[in-house]
Amino acid sequence: MIEEFQAGEVLLIDKPYTWTSFDVVNKIRYAFKPHKIKVGHAGTLDPLATGLLVICVGKKTKEIDLYQAQIKEYTGKIRVGSTTPSFDLETQPDAEYPTGHITPEMIEAARRSFLGTIHQVPPVYSAIKVDGKRAYESARQGKDLELKSREVQIEAFDLDLSAFPEIGFRVVCSKGTYIRSLARDLGTALNSGAHLTALRRERIGDFRVSEALTVDQAVEQIKSNL
Repeated sequence: MIEEFQAGEVLLIDKPYTWTSFDVVNKIRYAFKPHKIKVGHAGTLDPLATGLLVICVGKKTKEIDLYQAQIKEYTGKIRVGSTTPSFDLETQPDAEYPTGHITPEMIEAARRSFLGTIHQVPPVYSAIKVDGKRAYESARQGKDLELKSREVQIEAFDLDLSAFPEIGFRVVCSKGTYIRSLARDLGTALNSGAHLTALRRERIGDFRVSEALTVDQAVEQIKSNL
């Protein structure tokens, strides 16, 4: 079976909360010891996000860019009325904003404004490199960063207002979209503030989290086939 892994396999993992994407890769890589098998992931998930992580093994690592480029679908929650420096729960709220003026009509207009091709500025707490250094490393040191906006595509942006000021959402988007930035920008569009409180990746292309294994299940499957 080791030959099949070397020839190339794709593993679908449901990433646990607080784990980094590299934590998952390292756990899978360790499961292959003492065999030297290449392992990589096709699209980072933040530690506070859960959901689908596509793990490429063996020669399938050469196809990582193909998987990364595919459409992604996320669900989660956005809290309107406060902001955080990281745009999510990694950092504490730094400002409070009013929400009493916000109507369903305002939210619908804002939602529609994000559909199609948009430009967004990535969070400073991100893995983007600035002058050869990860942005989040500089941000955690208190350094001021100015990141350039990037063009992304939002195919769907559905909102659930039943628990406002917390808004449930579903987003279908292109590679490179930061859902934390989308949350921040939604708050700005509502003349308020907002940050992400929950995020789950449901799909990458045709791969769905409903088909994914837990990390422990994947490790057990690997060991039983070596």
